[in-house]
Amino acid sequence: MRYDVLVIGAGISGLTAASLLAKRGLKVGLLEKSCNPGGSCGIFKRNNVTFDQGSAMLYGFGEDGFNPHRFVFNCLEEPIDVIRHDLLYCVNYDGRRIMFWPDVDRFSEELASAFPTERENIKRFYSDLNRMYRHVMVEHPVFSSPDEADGRESLKGLLKHPISHARFLSFLNKSTRTLLEEYFKDPEIFKFFSKLTSTYCYTNVEETPAILSAVMFVDNHTGGSYYPAGSTLFLPGKLEKAFEDNGGDMLLGKEAVRIIFRDGKPAGVELTTGEEVFADNIIYSGTVWNLYGKLIEEDVLDDKQRALAKQVPTYPSVVLYAYVDREVIPEDTLPIEMMAGNLEKLDESEITVYILSIDDRTLCPEDGHVVEAIGPSLEQYDRNDSEGYALKKEKEKNRLLDVLEARFPGFRNGLRYAEVATPLTIERYTNKNGGAVAGPKQMLGQHMFNRLHIKTRWDSLYCCGESTVMGTGTPAVTVSGLSAANAVLRKLGMPAYSYRENMKNYVNIVNKPFMPQDLYSGYPEEEKRIMLKARECQYCEHPSCTGGGGPDVSGMMRRVAAGNFKGAARLLEGCDAAFSRLEERCIRNIKEGKPVEIGEVMKFLER
Repeated sequence: MRYDVLVIGAGISGLTAASLLAKRGLKVGLLEKSCNPGGSCGIFKRNNVTFDQGSAMLYGFGEDGFNPHRFVFNCLEEPIDVIRHDLLYCVNYDGRRIMFWPDVDRFSEELASAFPTERENIKRFYSDLNRMYRHVMVEHPVFSSPDEADGRESLKGLLKHPISHARFLSFLNKSTRTLLEEYFKDPEIFKFFSKLTSTYCYTNVEETPAILSAVMFVDNHTGGSYYPAGSTLFLPGKLEKAFEDNGGDMLLGKEAVRIIFRDGKPAGVELTTGEEVFADNIIYSGTVWNLYGKLIEEDVLDDKQRALAKQVPTYPSVVLYAYVDREVIPEDTLPIEMMAGNLEKLDESEITVYILSIDDRTLCPEDGHVVEAIGPSLEQYDRNDSEGYALKKEKEKNRLLDVLEARFPGFRNGLRYAEVATPLTIERYTNKNGGAVAGPKQMLGQHMFNRLHIKTRWDSLYCCGESTVMGTGTPAVTVSGLSAANAVLRKLGMPAYSYRENMKNYVNIVNKPFMPQDLYSGYPEEEKRIMLKARECQYCEHPSCTGGGGPDVSGMMRRVAAGNFKGAARLLEGCDAAFSRLEERCIRNIKEGKPVEIGEVMKFLER
């Protein structure tokens, strides 16, 4: 098997790179250990309730501000519906709720009410950052990793606003604390900003480079925060659709164990099965530790690559997934709330809570809410001690439930379901070493150009993802994937993707709350009917319907639910499975006596 480009890892960065390259007509294979694309961004189901498994606070879809997701979907000409939250989120800080309004001036007033002695300084701080952000990031959009930036494009903005660009670049090796000291004196406000940086990039103000925080403190207010209407199934699902519509090969459930070298450079990949896949160009979309500590043999690395493999990771994370009675969550709750916890330092009390069912009522029945709580875990887990592991999981579950009970009294009494993903769970499903969800810490010394670059020292191997220069967050990894795709295109003498004025828009912002009757409203009635049937699938990891063999029913239903009919139909090729037998063994039939109508979906795909 040989490709023009082989992408290792189907997280958001890998999907972005692969779909853009397939759109240009290249033969592209996308290799993924899991049976589902998306990495940390996606869903799982329990008893017809949809849970976001990880990334759910999404930016970059807006008309204004830094909007790489909008740019990519416009390049792919792939429509996607998104919900825009009224507020970005709130921070429960020192006994008060600080609301993060989309308007920077209004937020400045909100923050000033919490720190009245710094009122004028807060306004000046945000005014200065907002002006610089617009001059550098907004007026001349450049969707490129800094190490791959086109100097001619960057020069346009520099010539128009030289002072803003010079100041922005001066932040490169300056800490956020140093930046804040230019404006503030109250030691309490430094603690607040430290909570913000730890939320954004898992570092405190002493560690966080000012060049990152200067953008993060303003960007989200400008562009807004979003959620894919119908769940995070749709962000990777729509990228997968664009990829398969353009002839890309999804190689799911296949794990790379070694990058094969030929004539001194990467030429292919060996899988756990012993199978070998070759390509003229390889894009790696995983962690730096797996690349330089597992896939590439140590004796071919240089000193710089060995040093990168020793970078400090972000803290391991633990995630609680819960389903509760609707009345447990007060009416004034926001879809995203952060619990600041210990004001003096980062510890396990710092938790971000997602209740996306507030804005999206398709996730669960009308009388409930879906809750996801994520934070650091300082427990030590031993995968070989099953009994001790189970006890620690239960301990972590109760710890997180206690935090939620303090914020939402009655949470435990209204609890219908709860389970926990430990750092080992996260590593198992996403290959994120030790459950470090954000890759290497974006702290001074290992930020920006001190991370993996898009291009490696071999001209056939490229990188994208959160270990690269752009760092963590869905907009950042999207830009890294776009940059990797463009680097390959330029090498091949093909047109790269670049921003143009008045690009046709494919991002549709829908009304909220988004209701079940709003699903698939833009599709023909027959397609909508079939997509709703496919959506009833539980997307089981080990589907009972296939009995360990037969067609990939779960993958087929997932694709149909995202509107990817072409990709789903491919899975039917050569399939002669009996529909009735599949439905008889369906988990919903076993539990509820009514199966997913697998036969109806398959017959539609055959037609």
